[in-house]
Amino acid sequence: MQLIITDAWLAKTRAIHLSGSRLAAAVLALSLGLMLTAAGLYHWVFLKGARERWPVVGTLVRLVVQDEFEQRDRFMRENLDAMARRLGEMQARMLQVEALSERVSGLAGVNPNDLKLATGRGGALVEGRPLTLEELQATLNDLEQLTGERTDLLTVMESRLIDQRLKNMMLPTQAPLPGHGVGSRFGWRIDPFTGRQALHTGLDFQGEVGTPIVAAAGGVVVTAEMHPQYGNMVEVDHGNGLVTRYAHASKLVVKKGDLVKRGQRLALVGTTGRSTGPHLHFEVLVQGVQQDPHRFLNASQLAKK
Repeated sequence: MQLIITDAWLAKTRAIHLSGSRLAAAVLALSLGLMLTAAGLYHWVFLKGARERWPVVGTLVRLVVQDEFEQRDRFMRENLDAMARRLGEMQARMLQVEALSERVSGLAGVNPNDLKLATGRGGALVEGRPLTLEELQATLNDLEQLTGERTDLLTVMESRLIDQRLKNMMLPTQAPLPGHGVGSRFGWRIDPFTGRQALHTGLDFQGEVGTPIVAAAGGVVVTAEMHPQYGNMVEVDHGNGLVTRYAHASKLVVKKGDLVKRGQRLALVGTTGRSTGPHLHFEVLVQGVQQDPHRFLNASQLAKK
């Protein structure tokens, strides 16, 4: 492409040769310059008209700003309404958690009335009108605090329930020779060897040689040895000074230091030691003093009822 520029004053003529790429670049630069100039003029006129409150420009500015505010308010209201609905659902669940915690507290030995005094508070939802942002934030803060208190409370109750369960597991309420009757009971009787009155310090369970003897509760084996009077004997420590003793066994299947659980096999019925025939001599000792094992075995039967 060739452009010819003529200067009438100087009577001169100048020719400019443009290739295709140069022509496209020139057109693009010219278009960009025009667009920037128009944008700058529009921006200057718009701002000047807004500041000086020109009739038409001022009206346009107010319409644009008002529309932006309305859109923002509508967006915030929709989000606040959604958060308020979610908050209502959370409060409903908290009521369920409170009811559950009151029921569990009875099992854990905690007074439900103390729980209400410690953590009871009402919700901040206002029915009949939308929540403000401040009200919503205050309600969320209250709910967060209440959730933390309930979590701590349930943690304490869980700990108590676990402690109670562990204590129950350590009580010798399992019959050491299931399905077999008791011969001699705890108390004074005529000794079969001397013929004199003597204190029988445990329960004798009748059983054939080789019948499994099981742990009355979980614990640690502290003795597994041959004793002159008790014969093959196992003693299990259940903690808190509580020990069970299993005597006259034909064979021991545990050793000192073993951890055993309720119902686990300890030994086999025999007639070793000071015995007149195959049976299990079972004792319960509290702080080293023999107690009537029936007190513990009967507790298991009462719990089942």
